[in-house]
Amino acid sequence: MKIGVETEYWVVDETGALRDGRELVTAHECVEPEFVAAMIEVKTPPVASEFELRHTLQSTLQTVLAAADAEGLRLVPLGTPLADGSSPIVCERGRLLERIYGDGLKPATQCAGTHVHFDAGNVARQVNLLTALDPALALVSSSPYYAGEGLAAASRPHAYRTLCGEEFVRFRDLWEYTTDVAAWDDRLAASYEAFRALALDRGVTEQEFGAHFRPEDAIMAPIRVRRDFPTVEWRAPDTTLPSQVVKLTTDVSRLVAQTAVKPVEIGDPGVGPQRIRVPAFEDLTELTTAAIEDGLDSPAVWTYLERMSIDPREYRPIAAEIERRSSITVPEARRIRLEYADRLEDDVRTLLRGTEMQRSRSASMGWSRATTDRLESW
Repeated sequence: MKIGVETEYWVVDETGALRDGRELVTAHECVEPEFVAAMIEVKTPPVASEFELRHTLQSTLQTVLAAADAEGLRLVPLGTPLADGSSPIVCERGRLLERIYGDGLKPATQCAGTHVHFDAGNVARQVNLLTALDPALALVSSSPYYAGEGLAAASRPHAYRTLCGEEFVRFRDLWEYTTDVAAWDDRLAASYEAFRALALDRGVTEQEFGAHFRPEDAIMAPIRVRRDFPTVEWRAPDTTLPSQVVKLTTDVSRLVAQTAVKPVEIGDPGVGPQRIRVPAFEDLTELTTAAIEDGLDSPAVWTYLERMSIDPREYRPIAAEIERRSSITVPEARRIRLEYADRLEDDVRTLLRGTEMQRSRSASMGWSRATTDRLESW
């Protein structure tokens, strides 16, 4: 099973202020603009191993960082810009979204995430497993602030999913498990038509809507089935340091690969030799809420991730390193942006060492219970 990663970064100047990063898009073929000026997206081609992922991500980021340095710019791996970060919308699709969402689009302009694509296999099983792994967002949460307010341990998913306006939450929040691909397609088609009706009601023409929105990319939920690749796309995590992106992608891809031979069933959560069991959706939403509000400080989230064969001890969420208060000032936000711009550059330099370092750490520390369970079931 091949995987591909897309991760978004804020572009700032040497004072930490947000700046237009569109000129960095030409630095590498795997870099694309986002719909706000101060954000770019760095992609990898489909890869088949952790080493390939590390190598391609490092190579691309080294090129982009060199181009940024030449322009006096930095890249920042934070889920939000911390303080209110206004950046102009720079594409027609973005301007249409602004007409449709109105003020509800603001959270999307303040959020940077990571998207992981998995080769489509047994799509219903993959969708349901990735849905059940929504609380894993706590492993890489990278901002406790949204627009200057200390909202949650993971402020990006809180803002992105819930602050867009009541009529839009259904298009951006986590969907329930599906029974099969046909049921997923039916729900997607119904949601697309509902979104189209809202767009037309806000003055968008049929021609404009059809030119910029398809069913699979008009709905911004944490799981998307992409027919054009074909892949199943997981959009729950924040952007973060590349080494943590690689770690999470590697852990989750080991689980997703097992859906080729193991059914995904609702029951007592865990990864067994014959099947993968996931919690009832109502229980899952409680875990996701705890993951957003408290991150890995939630014992329930920690235990759940271990039961799903992911070891939380192997992660260092950025959000847990940033002191969370009721609010943050613009100067403090700029200082933290620059601090993590430095961390990003250090992380990129050592990214290829990660595989050997991980092996050494596992050998010296002994296998964790989660790791042992994962190997037994793999």
